[in-house]
Amino acid sequence: KIEDLLGRDEVELDLEIISSKLTNKTILVTGAGGSIGSEICRQVARFNPKAVILLGHGENSIYTIDMELRQKVSRDTKLIPIIADVQDRGRIFDIVSEYKPDVIYHAAAHKHVPLMEYNPMEAVKNNIFGTKNVAEAADVFGVEYFVMISTDKAVNPPNIMGATKRFAEMVVQNLAKESKTKFAAVRFGNVLGSRGSVVPLFKKQIAIGGPITVTDPEMTRYFMTIPEASRLVLQAGSLASGGEVFVLDMGEPVKIVDLAKNLIKLSGYREDEIGIEFSGIRPGEKLYEELLSENEIQSRFVFPKIHIGKANPISPSELKYVMEKLPHMNNVTLKETLIGLANHKFVDSKIKQKV
Repeated sequence: KIEDLLGRDEVELDLEIISSKLTNKTILVTGAGGSIGSEICRQVARFNPKAVILLGHGENSIYTIDMELRQKVSRDTKLIPIIADVQDRGRIFDIVSEYKPDVIYHAAAHKHVPLMEYNPMEAVKNNIFGTKNVAEAADVFGVEYFVMISTDKAVNPPNIMGATKRFAEMVVQNLAKESKTKFAAVRFGNVLGSRGSVVPLFKKQIAIGGPITVTDPEMTRYFMTIPEASRLVLQAGSLASGGEVFVLDMGEPVKIVDLAKNLIKLSGYREDEIGIEFSGIRPGEKLYEELLSENEIQSRFVFPKIHIGKANPISPSELKYVMEKLPHMNNVTLKETLIGLANHKFVDSKIKQKV
């Protein structure tokens, strides 16, 4: 089983607090057809909400999670499947206005690091402007809680995906300053078994007799299971008071090569039967991930395995100025600007001067 690869016990939850936030409430999940979004829907459905709005861009994935949940949820819970793009501001505002959700879990995002290196503007449109649309709709229509699903790749990012996620965190943090909506972001690492993670890839490679390809012998990542990640998102959301970046403690980072060796063994093979090859680091990748940068670290745990990072946003005027300029930047300037901002420094001093 996937959890055998964790090397630690899965995290448990305070179900009573979560239940008070979700039971008989209307819950909207964006990216509801994705690995994390669909699991959030499954976890939410256990608490007998009044309605679960399954919002996603992919017709087939929304159909799949909708059909699955219809076999599981109580008759008192209404399921509302919605095909919509978070980039479509008018549509998002219409949906939030019509259904008036009590809680929004924002899981919709582009998450693939090398792919976004080739398509930086798509990462900006989806991860930044998509988040802005959903978050501002939550603010305008008085949603009680808004939880953005973020990533450890938002910490000191050398890549466009991580930089756009950190910028999206800043959008949410800035809104939290004035809004009645309780905004929060939740960061976690790689999710075992999710689409795009290494485990399904390694399983396919083992099935055809190998070799398993690992980028670098020293590469490490933090890991958690899909249900564990989703449960911790619900827990963090129940603890939000406004503007926090919650960080999920995932134990010690795991070497990818050790994960590959464990998977070979758990699949019933020896290492001399399934080879491991090193393919080199891909565009935008880091050898190791961090959950918090040095200036974000604080020791405050608000729940076992959940603590609050001291992630500082840029000022509202800086944020507004950069958001206006982003759509008109070329790929190189876009990447330099966002990575600079995510690492708390302006690459272009002219921007700072103008602000």
